[in-house]
Amino acid sequence: MSGWNYHLTHFVTSAPDIRHLPSDSGIEVAFAGRSNAGKSSALNTLTNQKSLARTSKTPGRTQLINLFQVAEGYRLVDLPGYGYAEVPEEVKLKWQHALSEYLHRRECLKGLVVLMDIRHPLKDLDQQMIKWAVQSDIQVLVLLTKADKLASGARKAQLNLVREAAKGFVGDIQVEVFSSLKRIGVDKLSQKLDSWFTDIPPAVEDESLYEPQ
Repeated sequence: MSGWNYHLTHFVTSAPDIRHLPSDSGIEVAFAGRSNAGKSSALNTLTNQKSLARTSKTPGRTQLINLFQVAEGYRLVDLPGYGYAEVPEEVKLKWQHALSEYLHRRECLKGLVVLMDIRHPLKDLDQQMIKWAVQSDIQVLVLLTKADKLASGARKAQLNLVREAAKGFVGDIQVEVFSSLKRIGVDKLSQKLDSWFTDIPPAVEDESLYEPQ
């Protein structure tokens, strides 16, 4: 069982860039992925809410940074989808800048969940997101979505392939399969989120436990 009740997650605010986000405190875990990777569906499945994050038949509608509160000081962040939307190049570059800035400069960012279609993993922008996270010393969970679209043998082969490729980024990267439809991998996702939200830096622990009496 998860140590956090993700069912209580609720929408807080939307922002075009980090300058319009709430104070840089607490812990945030961000979700990123191509516009057709199933990011909104994953957030809705995790929280057991049908419309927490908007899903659309037209990928690329999420153009803002959306914040959701799990508990006071603990937030999930839905980053703008990338790489698919039929929008002007100027807009795509603006999104890309906002994503880069968020990953490099948001101090409270603890982990990044990168979602990619298991049939088409590690596209250029997926790799760019992982590189940005590694550069900022941020842990990454890669979710290979729509896993129900493949038979178990092909699913396992893709998982092993991406796990091997992930080693090349030389960062803290975990790779799992995921399906919102069949609820595959939801436990792995919630366990990773639990670990990010409950991780207390040793220095903080030491001060409270070993202070002279």
